[in-house]
Amino acid sequence: MDIISNLALGFSVALSPFTLGLAVIGCFLGTIIGALPGLGPSNGVAILIPITFTMGLDATSALVLMTAVYYGAMYGGRISSILLNIPGDEPALMTTLDGYPMAKQGRAGDALVLSGVASFVGALFATIGLILLAPFLARLAYQFGPAEYFALYLLAFCTLGGMASNNQAKAAMASCLGLAIAMIGVDDNSGLPRLTGGNLHLYDGIDFLVAIVGLFAVAEVFFFLEGHGRGSSIGVKLEKVRIPWADIVATKWTMLRASGVGFVAGVLPGAGASLGSFLAYMSEKSIAGEKGGFGTGVAKGVAAPEAGNNSAAGGALVPMLTLGVPGSGTTAVLLALLMTLNITPGPTLFTDRPEVVWGLIASLLIANVVLLLMNVPMVKIFVKILMVQPWILLPGVTMISFVGIYSLSGSYFDLLLMIGFGVLGYVLRKLDIPTVPVILGILLGGEMEGAIRNAMVLGNGDWTYLFSSPIAVGLWIAAIAGFVAPMFLRNILARPQAVED
Repeated sequence: MDIISNLALGFSVALSPFTLGLAVIGCFLGTIIGALPGLGPSNGVAILIPITFTMGLDATSALVLMTAVYYGAMYGGRISSILLNIPGDEPALMTTLDGYPMAKQGRAGDALVLSGVASFVGALFATIGLILLAPFLARLAYQFGPAEYFALYLLAFCTLGGMASNNQAKAAMASCLGLAIAMIGVDDNSGLPRLTGGNLHLYDGIDFLVAIVGLFAVAEVFFFLEGHGRGSSIGVKLEKVRIPWADIVATKWTMLRASGVGFVAGVLPGAGASLGSFLAYMSEKSIAGEKGGFGTGVAKGVAAPEAGNNSAAGGALVPMLTLGVPGSGTTAVLLALLMTLNITPGPTLFTDRPEVVWGLIASLLIANVVLLLMNVPMVKIFVKILMVQPWILLPGVTMISFVGIYSLSGSYFDLLLMIGFGVLGYVLRKLDIPTVPVILGILLGGEMEGAIRNAMVLGNGDWTYLFSSPIAVGLWIAAIAGFVAPMFLRNILARPQAVED
């Protein structure tokens, strides 16, 4: 009964014309921000925060607007991932693996509609989870210390071979390259520069956005120029845009499983939607097996990461609201907004300011419906991007990439670095070395290093501290199994084919 009365309070706030209008505007702006390569939800929310002060919004209205932008950006990230193989943000990275092949097959419309439905399911699941399970999951997240986080990151890297490549040696090499790039900069503990070559521009490290835009956007331009458009989705004859009911029905359990995995990943402070998207894709690929066709343009390969990352985005709000600990980069920005508005997140927030919390939750439910109704009809507009002449589209994509990166850092060196990563991405793909492990290495490298350092401090240098809890031991076992199992599974699956031949 408490939940019903609290939701009634929330909807009384969210359904006011002004608050409802803010949710719709936030969804629209967020979708555009998510679709632009390099911006992403955290930067989009940060850029738009000054608007909340300019408009003189109260705490509830400001939070509704910014979280609508957040959810909209999570939806929008899939657009450039599917159409152009350029992730709009980090969580959309996994969507490129099957979304872009579907676009090259002429099924860009199907992929966009399916991803929109999966995003809706994931976000709705997360919002319901926020209502029902926030206190319990907040306590569960407290069980994760440095040893557990290190094992979790190790699990991510150990399973990259089975997910991103048929050659685990190349996937491991790519992961090591990503981790090495993540180590560039000034060491937080000693204050000494590492792998900078004496270049002052590298003292702050490599910005993840510079790497992801270079490895995907710039490299894609190089490949288009080399092949004169062959193998690209641009100019592909598109099928009629329709709602792929068969794919939606076939992936219903995939969406639910991925939503559950993503939500739990989002609840873990610091993990965020990127890890949720990765774990959701990885788990569904392991369930489907080698014959699942993941990476070739299958519907489950689009539904899983989209449901996972949107569910993780909602899950990240749990530790922010209940513990005052940001669950992702974007919720860290939202936390700063709350503190600026003199609201202290934590266990007492639900009792001291219920109109803020439940107004936000009700607005999220409304925003999910708005985003679904907004995004599915707009698919016909999105797919027309592939019909634009390449001599117009490619310079436009390049210009957006350059302007986006320069607007964030104001450094010409980052532009040169982005081109360098474009060349690196081109070379890696030529050598059939996957770029996804490189990106994840850059993304998780700093956190992984911090986790093992903190673990060693807490364990007084005793390496057995890494196995000090049942959760850590379970994650270590899963990591070892995830690295070794694909080698045997490939051999087992290859034997019947060899006998037939």
